[in-house]
Amino acid sequence: MLDAAVRTFGQRGYRAASMDEIAELAGVSKPLVYLYLNSKEDLFTACIRREAAALVAAVRAAVGEGAGEDAAGPGAPADRQLWAGLTAFFTHTAEHPDGWAVLHQQARTHGEPFAAEVAAMRDELAAFVTGLIAEAARDAHQAAAFGDRDVSGLAQALVGAAESLAQWANETPGVTAREAASTLMNFAWTGLSGLMDGRRWSPTR
Repeated sequence: MLDAAVRTFGQRGYRAASMDEIAELAGVSKPLVYLYLNSKEDLFTACIRREAAALVAAVRAAVGEGAGEDAAGPGAPADRQLWAGLTAFFTHTAEHPDGWAVLHQQARTHGEPFAAEVAAMRDELAAFVTGLIAEAARDAHQAAAFGDRDVSGLAQALVGAAESLAQWANETPGVTAREAASTLMNFAWTGLSGLMDGRRWSPTR
């Protein structure tokens, strides 16, 4: 049922999707859908939670467990961990376009409580990236002056950029997950390295 619901919500939109359509696609009766999930709102919330958990799990697995060609694994340098996480993020959003549409488009545009569910996922990803940036600043660059606010703000910016880039990549034929990850690494990591080394852009320069 959740597979059918994600596909329907992702392709048709929350308002246009009907419980009859979802039940038919799932091959079950409409009363059975209501038996497990009391309303269309509850079904949509369940879809958001499942897709959000799957995306976060994919990123964490690539960074922490070291599974896959681009995975990092425990003890890898911070830039390698970030590369692994970004590649996993773009791979997952490309392989699950309906799920990404539910998270990035539908949930955010239909108010509460849906937007809050996506915000929780975003906060979890931002906290995870904050840890990677803080580790890079501390261990790779010994950037004692690189404060918590700097780290937190950069993590938020990076997550926002990844979300926008994933949408662009999914809508642009031929863009691979590795290409999207490379684009963001080239844009962000070189800049982060400069900041950690004390080089900051100024309008007076």
